Amino acid sequence: MLSLFPTKNSDPELAPFRPGLIFAFFNALAWQIGIGTPMVLFAEQLGASSLQVGLAYSFVFVLTPVQIVATALLPKYGFKAVMLGGWRMRSFFLGVPVVIAALAPFWGEQPWMIQALIWSVFLFCVFRSIGAASSNAWFYAILPEGVRGRYFASDQFVSAVGGVGTLLVCAALFALLPIYTALLVQYGIALAGSTGSYFALKQLPDAERPTAISLRTVARDTPRHLFAPSPFRTYVWLAVGCAVVVTPIPPFCAYYLKVGPKLSAGQIMLFEVARYLGVMAGAWIIRRRIDATGARPFFLIALGLYLVVGAYWLLFLKTHLGGAAGIFIAYFVLGLAAVTWAIANLNYLPKIVSAEERTLAVAVHGAVTATLGGFSPVLWGLLLRGGDIETGLNVAAFEWFFFCVMAGAVLLSWRMARIHEEKGEPADPIMIGNAILRPFRAMTYLANLVEPSAPKKDGEKETRG
Repeated sequence: MLSLFPTKNSDPELAPFRPGLIFAFFNALAWQIGIGTPMVLFAEQLGASSLQVGLAYSFVFVLTPVQIVATALLPKYGFKAVMLGGWRMRSFFLGVPVVIAALAPFWGEQPWMIQALIWSVFLFCVFRSIGAASSNAWFYAILPEGVRGRYFASDQFVSAVGGVGTLLVCAALFALLPIYTALLVQYGIALAGSTGSYFALKQLPDAERPTAISLRTVARDTPRHLFAPSPFRTYVWLAVGCAVVVTPIPPFCAYYLKVGPKLSAGQIMLFEVARYLGVMAGAWIIRRRIDATGARPFFLIALGLYLVVGAYWLLFLKTHLGGAAGIFIAYFVLGLAAVTWAIANLNYLPKIVSAEERTLAVAVHGAVTATLGGFSPVLWGLLLRGGDIETGLNVAAFEWFFFCVMAGAVLLSWRMARIHEEKGEPADPIMIGNAILRPFRAMTYLANLVEPSAPKKDGEKETRG
């Protein structure tokens, strides 16, 4: 594991920020389990309905406004204190699933366990949102300009190793151990990862307290960004539409595979590995080409891939086309689609907002897209309830869900093909670190009201916290 991280010999410029990369590694262990597919499978095992699963999955999105409000804490307490506070508090709520997983084999599944799990996810996401208000702005403030690109590339690599490694370990645990023993070990790993990420953060230098855009300014200018005619307004509502269409796909695919075909949790986790392999493959391919081609072709490719995913699942629900191999490929394509949209988004946004309004406009985009997209799993969870007595899932409604995915992809493609973009238009893409590896949650990291500070020059001395 040590070879993953820079040293004074391997990269003396990046070595002082080694704790940040250690943080990224351990943090991947926590979020992959705490708000990922293992959480969905845990909820289903306890007897949660599709509505309860959709609700738990949505919290990370719908709580994005908390992140906006928490930005107001930064000028008073500083980057480091806010993020450490959020990460410390969220770790406590990973202990709740540990207790539930320990008790369930002896007490059986109890209704209160589902409620406790959902509330623990809610509170985990509340404090994660508070900490996330600091994260990207803090790293930008302490990283010298000349190492930022290398740092964020290393961040993505380290997070990929931690994230995919966690998925493989979870798959193995589900295959080798009884379900609740496997979940107990997994949440123990998540708790250890969250704790490790907290202590890694403590080793990073603090930065000068920032100036944040006032909430009064946000309330005054947000309606103009969202409703006054502009390329930004056009794009942000298209992005909202895409988020509404695609956000429910991962949780309900996992839920269906568990209650419908009754695949094992280990098999479902291997499908998740396929999704992340798609994300990594897409990121490696797209980043080499997007500057030359522009973002618009990649938006259209992403929507085309979502159309393929929707069509496959619709056929699978009716005919079980392709079996496990087909599902594996569909998950891989889903990862490709998600990262293609995410990277195109981060390259396109700076082209349609002025430098003076970039901070607020990007924050508005992230908050509105994540929040409104996050309500979609809740609504579909309500519509998918009931139906088949054995599964507790309305399969006919699930077929309609994928029909809506296909229709949405077609309509968005028709409109996205007409957005304004000049290929030669210079604009620095937005970098949000390992959020590329979690493209379904990438928009939440854009909700930040900190005014960008003057770039730190190479060799400039850090302010230690």
